[in-house]
Amino acid sequence: MAAVRCARRVVSQDQVVRGGCRFFLDHGMVDMDRLAASLAVSRATLYRVAHSRDRLLGEVLWRFAERLLARARQRRRHAGADGVLEVTRSFVGQVRSAVPFHAFLHREPDTAARVLFTASSVVHRRVVAAQREILREAHGDRPWSPDALDQTAYLYVRIVESGLYAELLGAAAPDPELVERAALAVLRPPC
Repeated sequence: MAAVRCARRVVSQDQVVRGGCRFFLDHGMVDMDRLAASLAVSRATLYRVAHSRDRLLGEVLWRFAERLLARARQRRRHAGADGVLEVTRSFVGQVRSAVPFHAFLHREPDTAARVLFTASSVVHRRVVAAQREILREAHGDRPWSPDALDQTAYLYVRIVESGLYAELLGAAAPDPELVERAALAVLRPPC
């Protein structure tokens, strides 16, 4: 008897991430079994492409953040620190109104914290890199040393995260004006 071979469906990482984005928008989470079924691939194939659920969630969340940041950057009307704050306000407002994202934060706070804040996740690294570009755009005439730009972007992002995700960090949400003043202090050049 001849063995019957089943053709394996090949999917790209981009297809998996796009499928993950659709699933996340519909459900406020990613269930790997259901996502595999929706992509018509086996669970093993999905994991081979995505590597892990956390990594896929990181890619999905970054795609959303990237779009929101792009929209916020397009709306910017000011330069300098005012422009940076303007982008941040717009981004934070969009994140706060994202229903699937909030469903995820409430349903899986430990996973959300791991995917959003740890060095092993793509989200934090990419958000800091995007913030570096926002700082360069807003302060085009300011000569940044690479270290100063990297450190400012990192600190700025951590301050914004502390306000936006206080519940994940085990704290009460701080006053938004206080968060903004702290973020602005990081943007001021040293004397």
